[in-house]
Amino acid sequence: MILSVCPNPCVDCTIELDLLKVGGLNRIENKIITYSGKALNVAIGVSRLGGDSFATGFMFDENGKMFVHALDDENVKNTFVWNKGSARTNYKIVDKRSMMTEINDKGENVSQENQAELLSLVGELSKSASVVVMSGSLPGGVEDDYYLKLSSVIPANVKKILDTGGNRMIAGLRGGAFLVKPNLDELREMTGEHYDSMDEMVSGCERLVEAGAENVLLSLGRKGAILTDGDKAYFCKSATVAVNSTVGAGDSVVAALAYARQRQLSREDTARLAMATGAANVMCSGTQAARLGDIEQLLPQVRVTRL
Repeated sequence: MILSVCPNPCVDCTIELDLLKVGGLNRIENKIITYSGKALNVAIGVSRLGGDSFATGFMFDENGKMFVHALDDENVKNTFVWNKGSARTNYKIVDKRSMMTEINDKGENVSQENQAELLSLVGELSKSASVVVMSGSLPGGVEDDYYLKLSSVIPANVKKILDTGGNRMIAGLRGGAFLVKPNLDELREMTGEHYDSMDEMVSGCERLVEAGAENVLLSLGRKGAILTDGDKAYFCKSATVAVNSTVGAGDSVVAALAYARQRQLSREDTARLAMATGAANVMCSGTQAARLGDIEQLLPQVRVTRL
């Protein structure tokens, strides 16, 4: 089983416009509502790849049942620690002539009692897992070291994948991680360094290995990714596809990484699957997981080279 832990679920509202007119009238061409959150996207991605997927985390009384229905429809088993209030709503405004504008809500506060309850729940569920994915931001009232606390209740033989940023990542790495997946901006923020060349980026990844990660996949967006364990490094050039939405692409990559670990794929095959899954995701609209058929078609196009 692959367990995905989502502390901060959200309703993603993707609004597509022809042109965003700041301060003027805008008419919506298309709107997509997705019951989401980074780790929930991962859980759905794992299920679509054919993995045994289980989701947990914090959930909220007012609209939480919609998340449960969405997970049930994707064959993702789930159980949550329930809180008062409503899950936050994030807005993604896609301007077809420019780029995406994001407006993220901060969400409801979570009590200390419920934080302790989730730690206990993850400790129990992870006993049956081979991989645990912890990803996303944290809700109000939850300190940056919460991923470290979650890490501490997971059995030592279970592989941990951490996908977050800033102080949350730095704290979480103190508990060790099989793999982390920063993007270039997140790596720069965490290390305080600016990386331009491939060698510099590999060096930056090695700093996360020194901090507690066994492997680092550095996302470079449409250019591809770097995968390294601090010894061997690979550059993964992604397939070229028509872009509908980049929202959730990183979560699809994490789903592929978790699935590849469970299947014990080689490092090269892991990188290839991750890039094909991410590329298949951007072909979808809104925050939607990649389709298996698209992934299989793109796999032969992904190139992995040793650095």
